Amino acid sequence: MPLTVGSRLGPYEVLGLIGEGGMGQVYRAHDTKLGRDVALKILPEIFASDPDRLARFQREAQILASLNHPNIAAIHGLEEADGVKALVLELVEGETLAEKLDSGSGLRALGRERTGPGAQSPQPKAGGLPVSEALTIARQMADALEAAHELGIIHRDLKPANIKVRSDGTVKVLDFGLAKAVEAGRSGGPGRDDLSRSPTLTSPIGMTGVGVLLGTAAYMSPEQARGKPVDKRADVWAFGCVLFELLTGKRAFEGEDISLTLAEVMKSEPNWSALPPDVPPAVRAVLTWCLRKDPKQRVRDMGDVRLALDGSIGLTEQAAAAPNVPASSRTWLPWAAGALTGAAVAGAIAIWMLSPEPQAATITRFPIVLPEGQQFTNTGRHSLAISPDGTKIVYVANAQLYLRSLGGLDAQPISGTQSQQVTTPVFSPDGLSIAFFADGSLKRIGVNGGTAVTICPASNPFGMSWSGESIVFSQGEGGIMRVPSNGGKPEVLITSKDGEVAHGPHLLPGGDVLLFTLTTTGQRADRWDTAQIVAQSLASGERRVVIDGGSDARYMPTGHLIYAIGGVLFAVRFDPSRLEAVGGPTPIVEGVRRAGINTGAAHYSVSTNGSLVYIPGPLSSSVSVRDLAFVDRSGGVVPLKLPPGPYESPRISPDGTHVAFGSDDGKDASVWVYDLSGKTSMRRLTLSGANRFPIWSADSQRVAFQSDREGDRGIFWQRADGTGAAERLTKAEQGTSHVPDSWSPSGETLLFEMRKDSSGSLFALSLRDQKIEPFGRIESSQSIDAVFSPDGRWVAYDSTETGGSNVYVEPFPRTGARYPITKDQGRNPFWSPDGQELFYTPRPAQLFVMTISAQPTFTFGNPVPATRGGLYAPNPAARRNWDMAPAGQRILGVLDAAVGTSSGSSDAQTIQVVINWFEELKARVGDSR
Repeated sequence: MPLTVGSRLGPYEVLGLIGEGGMGQVYRAHDTKLGRDVALKILPEIFASDPDRLARFQREAQILASLNHPNIAAIHGLEEADGVKALVLELVEGETLAEKLDSGSGLRALGRERTGPGAQSPQPKAGGLPVSEALTIARQMADALEAAHELGIIHRDLKPANIKVRSDGTVKVLDFGLAKAVEAGRSGGPGRDDLSRSPTLTSPIGMTGVGVLLGTAAYMSPEQARGKPVDKRADVWAFGCVLFELLTGKRAFEGEDISLTLAEVMKSEPNWSALPPDVPPAVRAVLTWCLRKDPKQRVRDMGDVRLALDGSIGLTEQAAAAPNVPASSRTWLPWAAGALTGAAVAGAIAIWMLSPEPQAATITRFPIVLPEGQQFTNTGRHSLAISPDGTKIVYVANAQLYLRSLGGLDAQPISGTQSQQVTTPVFSPDGLSIAFFADGSLKRIGVNGGTAVTICPASNPFGMSWSGESIVFSQGEGGIMRVPSNGGKPEVLITSKDGEVAHGPHLLPGGDVLLFTLTTTGQRADRWDTAQIVAQSLASGERRVVIDGGSDARYMPTGHLIYAIGGVLFAVRFDPSRLEAVGGPTPIVEGVRRAGINTGAAHYSVSTNGSLVYIPGPLSSSVSVRDLAFVDRSGGVVPLKLPPGPYESPRISPDGTHVAFGSDDGKDASVWVYDLSGKTSMRRLTLSGANRFPIWSADSQRVAFQSDREGDRGIFWQRADGTGAAERLTKAEQGTSHVPDSWSPSGETLLFEMRKDSSGSLFALSLRDQKIEPFGRIESSQSIDAVFSPDGRWVAYDSTETGGSNVYVEPFPRTGARYPITKDQGRNPFWSPDGQELFYTPRPAQLFVMTISAQPTFTFGNPVPATRGGLYAPNPAARRNWDMAPAGQRILGVLDAAVGTSSGSSDAQTIQVVINWFEELKARVGDSR
C-alpha cells in the first residue's frame, strides 16, 4: 500500500518516495523517537499477510540485524501499523556503484537495474574507475562480505546497484541477506525454492514460476543460473563480477536479454583483455579465482580475497614504472587458479609475482577505520605507535589502549590499560611489550594485556621512546629523563633552562647522542613550528641545533630525519657522525594530525622496516578541527552538514530549530547560527571583536555571548536572525571577564560567570531591573557551567570548592539548600528537556546521566553512561561542548573530526598506513646510506 508524504508508520514520518521495485516501495522517513532519517521498505501485501511466512522472516531479519559492520547498511527493525509492514533500514546517502559507472543513465534507479524481457540492458560508460579507487571500493566490499559470511549470512544479490559509496568514500552494501530472509519466510507452495536460486523476481512472492530475473542475471553464479542451492561462493562470484566492472566499465557477462546473459555466465569467459594495463597482476589473479565456473575450484573465503587486495592497493602507484607482463606468462591463470583455494591464495599471489630480476618493494597504502563507537582520546599527547617489525599498531581510544595486527580485521582492547589519563604508547624493541603513561606513572604491559607494572612515577610525558633496556621520556619544563624499562629511579639526562620546554627525546644510533625538540614556555600558536630540533651529547653536554623551525623529529635507518611543521612531515638527509643535515628539507607527508599548542606531538610512527602509520589531520597544527554531530544513546553519530572546523560550545535553541556555536581558529573568534533542517548554510552572527560562549534566550529569538568589541569582556545579545545591532547586557571591570551560562525559562534571569585570573563566581542578572547579584557564594577555578532546569525551579552547576570538580543542584530562587550530585569528579551539567535526567561528564570523552526527581523531595539515581563512544573535551577546564535536543533522544556534541574526509565522517576515525614507505622516502629525498 503506497504511503503519502507526512503520513506515519509507527514512529516514522514519511518524507518522500525514494523508489520502487519488485520487493515494494522504499520511502525516506524520519524516526521521531530517535531523531534520525531511515529508509522504509514496504513489504508486498501478499507476503506481509502470511503470518507463518512473516514470523520466519522476522526471525531471519533478527539474524541480519546482528550484522554490525561499517560497510554493511544496517537493519534497524520490522515495523507494522494499520496493516502495513515495513523493514526499517539504515538510510545511506550517496551514489550506487551502478550510478557511478553509468552516470546520466535513466535506466538505473533505487539501487536496482530495470532489466527484463524486452528491456535493453543499460550499458556502462566506456572505461571503469581509476584502479586505485576501484580497489579501495573492492577492499571494503570484501570486508563486508567476509564479516557476513563469518555469521553464516549470504547476500545472494550482490551487484553495483546494491552497493553505495558515501561522500566520505565509505562503501555500504545494501539489502544484505534479504534474499535469504525472504526465502526463510516462504511457507511452501509452487516454486518454493525459487528464492534460493533467483535473488530478485519481478512478480510478488508467492506467484508461480513465471517470475523473471531482473538485472541480477549478469552477476549470478553458474550454480544460481542452473537453479541449484548456493553458498557463500555465489557471493565470491558476484564480487568478481562487480570488481571486473569497476575496473573495465563493462560487465563480465553481457547479453542482449536475460537468457543470453545467463548463457554467457554458464559458457563464456570474461574479456580479460579489457582490463586496464595498470591493474596489478595479483588483482588479475583474484578475478580469475573468483570467476571460476565450478564452485569447487572457486575461492571459498572472502578473507583470502581481502588479503590479496591488501597487498595490491599500493601496486597501482608503481604500475607505470613496472615492466609489462607478457600475455603468454598469464595464460596459465584460467586453468591453474582452480587448484588454488583457501589459505593458499595469499601465498600463491606472492609466488606468481616472483621475478628472477630484483624489484623494489611495493608501496602499499590503506586506511584503518576505527570501529563504530571508538574515538581517539587524549590526543594532546602521542596517540599511536607501530611495532618495530611493522606487524602491529597500538593506539589510544575511548580512554584505553587498543592493539591491532595489520593482518587482522579487528582491534582488541588491551586489558589493564583503562585510564582517563592513558597516553604515549611505545613498543619495546622486541615488540612484545608496550610502555605508556597513566595515573601519574609510566607503566609497562605485555601486548596481550594483563597486569600493568609501574616503571616509575611521572607527569604526563612530552614524548617517550624505548631504546635497548631503557626508556627515555620528557617532562617538558622538567627536562628529559631515562629509566630502566624494568623499573627504577629515573636519571636526569637533560636539564631544561628557564623558559625552555623539551619534547620528543630519541637516542641516535650508538646511544650517546639525544635528539629532541626545544621550544619556549607560553601559549604562542606557532611555538612548535618555530622550535629547534637539537642533538646533545650525553657525554660532553655539547648541544647542536640540527633544524631551526620544526618539532617531533625521528631518525630513520635510511639516514633521514623526519620532523613536523604544522600538519606536514618533512624529511632531510642527516649525517649522524657530524650531526648535520645534508641538503634542504622535502615535504613528504601532508595532513598529519598534531596535538595543538600544548605539546609538539605529531601523530605518526615508523617501524624499523619502513612502515608508516599516522592519523590524518589539518595542515595547520594550531587549529583543532572538529565536527558538530548528533549522538544518540546507542552511540550512533549523525554529523551536521557542516565542514569540519574549530567549533565549540554548541547550544540548541529552545524551539529545537537552530544551533548557535562558537568558532575559534586562534585568529578570529566568532558566533555562528545554523538551521538544523540543513536547508541553509551556517551564518555568522558576530562581525566585530572576539565573541564566544553563545546561549539562547528563552523565546529562541536572541543569542547572548561574550564579546570584547568595546574593550572589555562583557556580555551582549543580538537577534538570532542577524537583524538589528548587538546590545550590551553587562560590562566587565578591568581584569575580569563575563561568561553567559543560562537563561531562565521565564526569560527574566541570566546566570553568568564573573572570572578573574583563575577564579570564577556565579552571578544573576535580572533583566527586568538590570540588577546584578551574586548567586550564593559559588566559586570555581574551572568553568561553572550553570544551567537552569526546564521548569526554572533548579540550577545545576559545577564547582571546585572542595578541591576536585563536582556537580551540585540548588533551588531557584535560592533557599540555602544544596545537593551534591557527584562525589569525586563531575563537570558540564545539563538537563534533559523533561527535567527528569541530569547529564554530566566525569572525565574528558565520557558522558554520564542520572535520573532526577523533585517530588516529594529532591532525589537522584546512580549515574550510568549516557552514550557509547566519546565526545570531545579539549582540556580539563573546558566549557560544556554538548547540548540536548528538545526531543530528549539526541545530544549535539563537538567531536574530533576525521580530517581528510568530507563532512559527515566523524564516525570514521582513521589511521593511515603506508607499507614500504622507506622506498618513497628514498626516491623523493635521496638515499643517505
